[in-house]
Amino acid sequence: MPRRRRMTGFLAVSVIAAGFAGGSAYAASSDTQPANDAPNPYRTIEHWAKLPDGRKMGSNSAVDIDKDGKSVWVAERCGANSCLDRATGQIKNIDTVFKFDTDGNVLKSFGAGMFIAPHGIYVDKDDNIWITDYQDNAPLPEGGRGRGAGRGAPPAGPIGPRPGATKGNQVFKFSSDGKLLMTIGKPGGAADPECCYAPDDVTVAKNGDVFISEGHGAGNNVIFKFSKDGKLIKSWGKLGTGPGEFDQPHSLAFDSKGRLYVADRNNNRIQVFDQDGNFISEMRQFSRPSGVFIDKHDNIYVADSESESVSRNHDGWKRGIRMGSLKDGKVTAFIPDPNEKATGTSAAEGVAVDAKGNIYGAEVGPQDVKKYVKK
Repeated sequence: MPRRRRMTGFLAVSVIAAGFAGGSAYAASSDTQPANDAPNPYRTIEHWAKLPDGRKMGSNSAVDIDKDGKSVWVAERCGANSCLDRATGQIKNIDTVFKFDTDGNVLKSFGAGMFIAPHGIYVDKDDNIWITDYQDNAPLPEGGRGRGAGRGAPPAGPIGPRPGATKGNQVFKFSSDGKLLMTIGKPGGAADPECCYAPDDVTVAKNGDVFISEGHGAGNNVIFKFSKDGKLIKSWGKLGTGPGEFDQPHSLAFDSKGRLYVADRNNNRIQVFDQDGNFISEMRQFSRPSGVFIDKHDNIYVADSESESVSRNHDGWKRGIRMGSLKDGKVTAFIPDPNEKATGTSAAEGVAVDAKGNIYGAEVGPQDVKKYVKK
């Protein structure tokens, strides 16, 4: 049973049903009926990204837009769902982080031998690239695989580094040329109350503060806040279903007012906080969120890769990418998963949108990056 975490800097505020005071962006919706009927104004470009040397795209949930507004950054998992060969304990020595032009051609790449499984990515205002690595290289338990061991994912049980783990469970900051600038967390992972163990995503506020969500499967279900130089400021959250509690905080995004949106995936909601960890509201109308992206106009894009096929508590909701405006909280468009009969994760887990409104979906199950353009 995961350990509970004492929260710091947390103040629960009742869910707001009619928007923030002063006409601020976002109106929460109490309507939790499946939102599957919005129109799809996009056409799909499959296999948009072209890896070098005939390489196959691996699982990926990490996608973001360069500060030029058009280039796309993707971190993939070495043609599989992990860069680790668990049988030998070796990490594949191939680049995993790619910058693509609008046609999907590689502009630059880096990261060979550095990651077990990149999960989240964020491009900050200075064009630095932040990446979370949510798996480790702990060896298989004697006599068997163990839960999650086949892919290096954290098992059920104690929350903290596993015996033999010497790599993974960290957050990295790179220059756009791939120079390592900062690392948060210890190689192989760190136990509560330190970061990181199974970190999901990372994002950076305008003042440089760094926010990391932790809790992919067996993490602490917590949000960490660091200063721009990597010093821990505070953390909040624990496993649960109440305000400020999480069950797999899978993705992070800021709106134009600096409010933090957390994709609380296993709770089928997005929670909204101020930067001190005070709960503001929640959103359920965008389905079970794996990925969240908010553009400069406060349009929100939410990727659902698990409803029905993985999450049996969210039947009736179709997988795909839903979008709308935080000004009224309404779902105005929906790109459905073309594989409605999928039995596992399907469609995008990560989502990003360029300056022209083109959408990019990073897929774990189909192992693809799809581009969606207006019809």
